[in-house]
Amino acid sequence: VRLLARVVEMNPNSKEFVFNPSARSFVPGGASTSAPAPAAPAPVQPAAAPPASWDEEEIKPSSSSSSSSSSSSSSSAPRNSFRGDDQQQKPTESVFKVEEDDLEEISEEELKQEMDKMRMDGENGDAVLATMEDSREHVNVVFIGHVDSGKSTISGQIMLLTGQVDKRTLEKYEKEAKEKNRESWFLAYIMDTNEEERAKGKTVEVGRAHFETDTKRYTILDAPGHKSLVPRMLVGAAQADVAILVISAKRGEFESGFQGGQTIEHVQLVKTTGVKYLIVLINKMDEPSVNWSKERYDDIVSQLTPFLKKTRYNIAKEVIFLPASGYTAANMREPVSKQLCPWYDGPTLLSALDNIPTIERKAQGPLRIPITGAYKDRGVLTIMGKVECGTVAVGQTIVVMPGNAKVEVVSLANDTHNLRKAQPGENVMVSVKGVEEENVSAGFVLCDSASPCPVASEFEVLMVLMDLPKEKSLLTAGFEAMLHLHAASEEMQVLELFADVDLATQKENKRRPMFVKSGAAVRCQLQTARPLCLETFKDLQQMGRFTLRDGPLTIAFGKVLSIGEKKKRR
Repeated sequence: VRLLARVVEMNPNSKEFVFNPSARSFVPGGASTSAPAPAAPAPVQPAAAPPASWDEEEIKPSSSSSSSSSSSSSSSAPRNSFRGDDQQQKPTESVFKVEEDDLEEISEEELKQEMDKMRMDGENGDAVLATMEDSREHVNVVFIGHVDSGKSTISGQIMLLTGQVDKRTLEKYEKEAKEKNRESWFLAYIMDTNEEERAKGKTVEVGRAHFETDTKRYTILDAPGHKSLVPRMLVGAAQADVAILVISAKRGEFESGFQGGQTIEHVQLVKTTGVKYLIVLINKMDEPSVNWSKERYDDIVSQLTPFLKKTRYNIAKEVIFLPASGYTAANMREPVSKQLCPWYDGPTLLSALDNIPTIERKAQGPLRIPITGAYKDRGVLTIMGKVECGTVAVGQTIVVMPGNAKVEVVSLANDTHNLRKAQPGENVMVSVKGVEEENVSAGFVLCDSASPCPVASEFEVLMVLMDLPKEKSLLTAGFEAMLHLHAASEEMQVLELFADVDLATQKENKRRPMFVKSGAAVRCQLQTARPLCLETFKDLQQMGRFTLRDGPLTIAFGKVLSIGEKKKRR
């Protein structure tokens, strides 16, 4: 009895111990006494099944970019504060009796209380996960370029140089690469995480990672370089502030990418999606056929410069050229040795990134977060996207467009920390309540409830034609293609041509055209198969730019002038 009483004292929530004089005596070894056995206790009923939403822990892969593979478990998602592993558990009920209350399913009211508690904890600074407000600028960097130019290797090397990969993990990647007879690919394994990417050495999804310097925080978006994966590359480009064009200096590889490869198209796409600053990293300078040759470097720069000018990049203010080796890390964090490259005295890759001017943001406008993906974890829906305009905070009521579904922000997180408030430029994971996962898709937009974004299937645009396909060499009313706008992709057709435009003078031809050809600029009316969330280019450039593609070809780019139907002229 004293022993049992002592055990009960250890549990402050247990029932008071009451001695039972009718109980059987304890006999070592399990022997029974002659006292009659007590009646068998009523069987404990199993707990009621919890709501189905609490069992849906599978993370569905999104079309955006992530460094996680589609087979990753839900543990890779940011933890919700009230479900975190580090949370101090409540004392358990008595170990001697199972109360019926312990077996009740979680009600909506209890779920609300848990969410309210998590929100209050975040406001008081007592959240389970560290909450961080970092004043350093956040910059999204997309790596673009022809396949096999070394984008993933450079991304992995940056992660290694900035201390984001520990020694044990690196040794694991080295071992895996060696087993596949791909010893030189081990750095790419840091970004290419699924087996298909590692087996073929080809990036399939937009890889995503985070690193920091003393002055800025960065998110890496490692875009695929294969021609068939341009739609996925566009998802990364739409989120980027800076692009790093990776060029292979190896004999034949630069020519392959520049003459008919993806080098030209990738540059055109990042420019049309609004990426202002471009770093041209001429990689593989350590390759034996190059051996840090100044002549080879100058030859590549001389061929790229006229093309970049034609793509409307200001070479002096918006473009930086630099040589490097992603495999050896030369000129990435530390300057390249003068013994290897005596002729170069410019910046390293990381210093070039840090020296890029502050990106202009629009913090004062209404909230706009184009959605790149969503997943449900332990009953809470988490939405991913980049804050393009306005701010979002824990506890705020916002809407999902289209549909105007009101949701409450339960928690906020970026790549490394929980947040109380997110500013423009942040890639965020917004946990909300009030909407189901099946009602949220890539291309939808989180908006300010007082000022939601326009939703329309018809809008007037000004677009520039690039290379129309041979079988459709004229653009007329009825022309069909695929439209890419921020994170949305939708089929569209041309309804009406209003005027062809001289881009040099910005003047329109008074005569309405029946058709236009490649290289022309035209003002016209477009119609999409389903309504889209968009803005005029004047109001918000990030949601007012678009690209048109037909099969494997990028055929046009443009901007939204006005939204809604136009009365047809007779």
